[in-house]
Amino acid sequence: MSRREVGQLSLADSLVSGVGANGTLDRLSELIGWPALGELVSPLDPSRLGAPGYPALVLLKALLLQQWHGLSDPGLEAALADRLSFRRFCGFALDDKTPDHVTIHRFREGLRRHGLAERVFEEVNRQIDQRELILRRGTLIDAGLVEAAVKRPPKPAAEEIPAEAAEGGAPAPVRPASKLVRSAVDPEAAWTKKGGRRYFGYKAHVGVDQGSGIIRRQRLTPANVNDTVEADALICGDEAAVYADEAYTTHERREALREQGIKDRMMHRPNKHHPLTPRQIQHNRAIGRRRAPVEQVFAQLKRLCGWSRVRYYGVASNAVHLALLCTALNLKRLVVLTTPKTKSA
Repeated sequence: MSRREVGQLSLADSLVSGVGANGTLDRLSELIGWPALGELVSPLDPSRLGAPGYPALVLLKALLLQQWHGLSDPGLEAALADRLSFRRFCGFALDDKTPDHVTIHRFREGLRRHGLAERVFEEVNRQIDQRELILRRGTLIDAGLVEAAVKRPPKPAAEEIPAEAAEGGAPAPVRPASKLVRSAVDPEAAWTKKGGRRYFGYKAHVGVDQGSGIIRRQRLTPANVNDTVEADALICGDEAAVYADEAYTTHERREALREQGIKDRMMHRPNKHHPLTPRQIQHNRAIGRRRAPVEQVFAQLKRLCGWSRVRYYGVASNAVHLALLCTALNLKRLVVLTTPKTKSA
C-alpha cells in the first residue's frame, strides 16, 4: 500500500485558515516534537504496494482527538470529515479524503499488535520531562473501576455457598463465593465489590506526579485484581515520596521505599488487634489531602473522555485505550502547564 499524501494546502485552505481555530490544538502542534512520534509509529506506515494509505502519525493524531472528545470510531470518522480544527490538527487539506472508521480501528489494532501505545505514552512523557515539568516531589497512586463493555454481565456468585455438611450432623460450614464468574463475550472482565456495590469490568491503576498532575505510570487489570498487586509498577523510583491509601500498605513495601530513600506517605491500616491511634488518624487525614489530586484523573477519564465504561473486550485492547487516554490527558496538561498565568487586576 502506497502512502497517501495529505496536507497539500490550496487557496481555499488559506482563506479559511482562521476559521474553526482551536487554541489547545494549535499549541500542541508547537509544543510536541511530532516527528519523533511519527518515527515511533512508523512501523504502521502504509507499504509502497496497493492502494494509498494514511501516514501513521496522521492516524495517531486522529486517535488523540478521539480520546479528548470521547468519540466512537464512527463518531471520529464524521468529525474528521466535518470539523476544520480536527482536519487542521491532523494535517488534512479541505479536499483531502479523511479515514473511515474501519481504517481507524485497524490502526488502533496495529498499535496493540506492535506494543506501540505504551511507547507513545512514554515518548510524550519524555518530551514533557525535557521541559522540566515533571517535579518528582512525590507520586500519588490509586486505582479506579471501569465497567465492562458487555451489555449483559453474568450474574455474580452468591455471597456464601454452603459446603458439604460436616460429619455427625454438625451445621454445614460456608465457604466464600467464587470470584471467577466470567462472561462468554468478555472472559477477561471480572467481578469485584467496593463500598457495598458490585462492579463487573476492569480496573485502571495510575501513578501521578505530585504538583504537575502528569500521569507517569498506568496499568489496566481485571477488576478483581487487588490494588496492591500493581502498586510497585506505579512507583517510578526517582520520586521523593509515595502517597497512597491504606489498600497499598504492606510492611514489605514500606521497607522497600525506605531502602530506596523514598519517603513513605502511605496511610496506616487498622486491624482488630491494633486500632489506629489518634496520631495515625491525623496522619491518614493529612495523606488523604495530599493524594486527593489523583482523583481528578479518574474524574477526567469519566467526564471529559467518556470512559465510565470500557469500549473493547479484553485486557490488551483496553490497555491500549488507557495508554491513549493517559497520553491525551498529559498533552492537555502540558498546554495548561506551559500557558503563562495572567495576573488579575
